[in-house]
Amino acid sequence: HSQILYFILSLPDSTIHRPPGPRAASKSACKPTEYPSHLSFLPQELANLTHLLYWPPTPGDEGDILASTSPQTSTYRLRGPAQASYALGGYLEAILVARDHRGRPKTHGGDLFRAQLLGPGLKAGVPGDVQDLENGTYLLSFPLLWAGQARVQVRLIHSSEAVGVLRRIWREKRATVDFRGYFRGPTGAEETVICNVDPQSTGAKGPTCQYRDVVSSELWFCAQPPTLPCNSLVGHSSGSYLKVTVPHDEALLAWNVTDKVLPQGISPIQIRMAATGNSSLALSPQLPCRPGLPASKPSGFYHQDVWHSLSCSGRSFSTADSILGCLAGHVIHMIGDSTLRQWWEYLRDKVPSLKPVDLHAIHQAGPLMAVETTRGIVLNWRAHGWPLRCLRAPVASLHSVAQELSGLAGGPHTVVVLGLGAHFTTFPPSIFVRRLAGIRAAVAALLAREPRTLVIIKLANTGYKSVYGSDWFTLQINRLLRAAFADLRVAFVDAWEMTSSLALPDNIHPGRLIVSNEVDVLLSFICPA
Repeated sequence: HSQILYFILSLPDSTIHRPPGPRAASKSACKPTEYPSHLSFLPQELANLTHLLYWPPTPGDEGDILASTSPQTSTYRLRGPAQASYALGGYLEAILVARDHRGRPKTHGGDLFRAQLLGPGLKAGVPGDVQDLENGTYLLSFPLLWAGQARVQVRLIHSSEAVGVLRRIWREKRATVDFRGYFRGPTGAEETVICNVDPQSTGAKGPTCQYRDVVSSELWFCAQPPTLPCNSLVGHSSGSYLKVTVPHDEALLAWNVTDKVLPQGISPIQIRMAATGNSSLALSPQLPCRPGLPASKPSGFYHQDVWHSLSCSGRSFSTADSILGCLAGHVIHMIGDSTLRQWWEYLRDKVPSLKPVDLHAIHQAGPLMAVETTRGIVLNWRAHGWPLRCLRAPVASLHSVAQELSGLAGGPHTVVVLGLGAHFTTFPPSIFVRRLAGIRAAVAALLAREPRTLVIIKLANTGYKSVYGSDWFTLQINRLLRAAFADLRVAFVDAWEMTSSLALPDNIHPGRLIVSNEVDVLLSFICPA
């Protein structure tokens, strides 16, 4: 049997801050719209949520599904006259007119369209910019970044009416999922209750147990078990998806009108190389990748299945040796969801000498560890704590991000990678803002005590299209992530654009092609060109 030994040295004079024990909370202990005092840590952009999460008004369809935006009848065309060929480095512009199922032009905006310029023969793709004029018309703009053929593809992800449903549920419902808490008494007897981000969402008729994170003051609540005390909580798991829609909502979010390609409106175009240049890609000279760089729009593009960053000079790490050379002497702490765990799994599989250590943990929650002793590499991943949809996991293993960061000394050999998003789409935005407030304070403290620490934020990627995890929610989550860390020296990996640039079906867990490119961006920050 492999065993894990922990040595903890206790100094007699040191002050030990013990977490306050859990206590029974009254039903009014927490209102979902309250912002705790540590929101003062947030940059100005986050204080004004309404500005940050602005989305054009989405008047309903008055119960008439045929009045909602249709992917079959909406059309787009070139903004100007067609050209025989287009110059590399220029732009292609188009106008999109949203129409309802009767073919009538819409008079308001708010639809979620996704536009791409694809070069299938070149394995190339870039996201287009979609500007909502809020009158039923949208301006599409595509940078021309490779020489050769390209074609426009536009998809209606959600009609404005479906977005209206999502927005209503996001703002009005406290939670669209719940969780299970497992309590164990001294005799081994167990009791299971519902837990959630606020007391009301536990469904408790009587008192609730409240759990406060010692570092970030984050709160978690469980219905009080019938006989066992609050401090006997030992396990956590996913619970149920709650019914939050009526049949009309479901019709607007149905698969036949969601994430559908619009009829082709523009013939394929030819992009020509510049007369003076000899490059087939429009890449201007760039800075080495480092934290604090301004974001570019778009953040990059694919060519021959390789992601080219437009904000810094990314590198390709195609061999195990190149990865080992980059990671040598580094301790990597990944804290986040399963889309970040994919990076850990990719590195474990790609580099044979990076050996996983069996910590006898639940794979969905972690902690997971892989080591390469000759090069001095330690690769850690663990889940971001509550609210986490997972199989049953020990509560003691669910560390908050702020708690993990507060225990790191940091330094030039320390890399922190954070990836949050997918587990927060089932709660109002205030819940994620609260979480970000604590994490931002912990990141700021880490960088203050050791500025040479590298902190990387993985934005949330495309994937779900349901009322529990739509791309529309993810867009808002990413706006909050960018704003929360905007003034700190951190680096971003734009997984949103990296998962929405190719003609691949969206998947909350992207395939190896995309994950390998995401990891290359990570490694480009650790080992800049």
